Amino acid sequence: MRLLSVVHGEEVRGEVFDDVVRGDGHELDEWWIVSEAEPPRPLLDYDGVLVFGGAMNVDEEDEHPWLRREDEVVRGLLEQRVPTLGVCLGGQLIAKAARAHVGPCPKPEFGFTRVELSGGADDDPLFGALPREFDVWNAHGYAFHVPDDGVELARSPVCSQAFRLGDSAWAVQFHPEIRVDQVAHWLREDRVPNASELVDELRERYDAWRSFGAELLRLFLGVAAKAPARSR
Repeated sequence: MRLLSVVHGEEVRGEVFDDVVRGDGHELDEWWIVSEAEPPRPLLDYDGVLVFGGAMNVDEEDEHPWLRREDEVVRGLLEQRVPTLGVCLGGQLIAKAARAHVGPCPKPEFGFTRVELSGGADDDPLFGALPREFDVWNAHGYAFHVPDDGVELARSPVCSQAFRLGDSAWAVQFHPEIRVDQVAHWLREDRVPNASELVDELRERYDAWRSFGAELLRLFLGVAAKAPARSR
């Protein structure tokens, strides 16, 4: 398969997801939408699209004008039912494109967060086999609401953590793609008070978290492989 990775900066790339895609024998293109007007190939040439995080928020179009372009891109992916997985900012962009509210959450979430599966996860291809409660790694101050036609899959005490749109788009608020050094950079930049403790915990639990992320992506790739052919 051919996958597209949409990235918003040097420190917010696909990381573990990139390793899985290439390691499993798929082709991967990277689109720096911040500075490149068009992807390497037409969007409908891709079997799946991964949209990653960023330091900006979805409502900062005046500061980051390319966000308007990305909103159009994500809307097109949803309309064409291109298999799409959005992570943190990427998930918020999917919610925004589906006309759901995205804004400051009641309190920021950094580090491992306990989440609980929602009822809609029971038959979901990505979340259906997960335990009812588990920990995810978060780093966000904004959060998405679930679109009216979406299915919530998981939530923390603070906000929704995952939803599905139809049979082709998933949004997660947490970060299944991360590396430890990448996170250490984020927390320094955000001046998180207990950054060293959060990084130490991630380092201790990283093997399990990396495996979780790899498996989640492989389940998404499985969905993408079975997606109906689209006219190009």
